[in-house]
Amino acid sequence: MAQKIYDSPAAALDGLLFDGMTIMSGGFGLSGNPESLIPEIRAAGVRDLTVISNNAGADGFGLWMLLESRQVAKMISSYVGENKLFEQQYLSGELELELNPQGTLAERIRAGGAGIPAFFTKTGYGTVVAEGKPVEEFDGEMYVRETWLKSDLSIVKAWRADPAGNLMFRRTARNFNPNMAAAGKVTVVEVEEIVPEGTFDPDCIHTPGIYVDRIVQSTINEKRIEKLTTRARETT
Repeated sequence: MAQKIYDSPAAALDGLLFDGMTIMSGGFGLSGNPESLIPEIRAAGVRDLTVISNNAGADGFGLWMLLESRQVAKMISSYVGENKLFEQQYLSGELELELNPQGTLAERIRAGGAGIPAFFTKTGYGTVVAEGKPVEEFDGEMYVRETWLKSDLSIVKAWRADPAGNLMFRRTARNFNPNMAAAGKVTVVEVEEIVPEGTFDPDCIHTPGIYVDRIVQSTINEKRIEKLTTRARETT
């Protein structure tokens, strides 16, 4: 079995980055972001990137770093509302945006990993989402054809990995990460913990190691809270 464990995030990305590439980046809000790998992509200086991610981090965190350095030419995303830099670059015409309904984005990524080039969905029919796309009728309802999404590189954040690359995700940090791991030509995973082979019950593996090319122990695990909502403590 080829060695999959690398000593650092920079080493795990060595030889994989190039201008104009497409990168999938896991995460939902601030949960499950590959926060150790993103700074190394910034440091590498690659440009004209197409980035596929549900959102683009938040001010000062996650993919915001690549927007701030003007390395991203296009985002394929679902939600942009919490990132003011993302909004500014899009509205100014500096950043190309392909906006997807969230379920459609998830299914396009899953289809890329499953080898399914296209599928039909009712979501978006009759709206700007469907402009320029084929439509077809099924059982008296109109459906929009959507195409798969794949990447040159998928960067993923997981909770635990064994040396073979089998992954476990922790709760909501699972989000887009497993589907993106399957849809990348090369998948690099940062994990909080690397465990010995044989640790996992096979029924508890979320992503099989066949989808994982490189593993590195994460150096950043901030677990930020995007919006802290509190209420006054009740008194008796």
